[in-house]
Amino acid sequence: MRDSKSKAMAGPRPVVFSGPSGAGKSTLLKKLMEEYNSVFGFSVSHTTRNPRPGEENGRDYHYVTREEMQASIDNGDFIENAEFSGNLYGTSKAAVQAVQAKNLICILDIDMQGVKNIKRTDLNPIYVSIQPPSMEVLEKRLRERKTESEESLQKRLQAAKVDMELSKEPGVFDVIIVNNNLQDAYGNLKQALLEEINKVKKIDTSS
Repeated sequence: MRDSKSKAMAGPRPVVFSGPSGAGKSTLLKKLMEEYNSVFGFSVSHTTRNPRPGEENGRDYHYVTREEMQASIDNGDFIENAEFSGNLYGTSKAAVQAVQAKNLICILDIDMQGVKNIKRTDLNPIYVSIQPPSMEVLEKRLRERKTESEESLQKRLQAAKVDMELSKEPGVFDVIIVNNNLQDAYGNLKQALLEEINKVKKIDTSS
């Protein structure tokens, strides 16, 4: 991972997290942020959907009109973008650079479509996939949430099946974490990112 390309990058190397809903990605990211809040930072994505109750512009998302976002996409300002349920979502270059400027490792939480888009850029992140131990366990977790209609749940399961298959393709991810046990999965995640974490800590202590 110590190639000349990563050395030439401005700021710490970003980390792309991907994985199906119910794999435990959000829980693992929350633990990582709690333990290393001076090392990691989230890029704030853009979306054309309306804010939900309790959400804040600039913290949860940058809320923009479709016209504004489409113009920025056409202008090449976005690293990745996708459309879900009639709304655009995306990660801007400026959002990643804002995190890197603070000497933080930028976390990008995106789907497989976003991963493929980022592969075509010069971002050079570490790609991490968080996967459930099986489809059966995933379905159980999603049902226990009681937040989905049956139709919505089946769509999530179908998307997860595709996600799990794609994550097995050679060269797509640098690290695959199977979240069977939360503590074990978190330990493996920390170990995988330790080199980058220590680089940031070293810069912090020397500045």
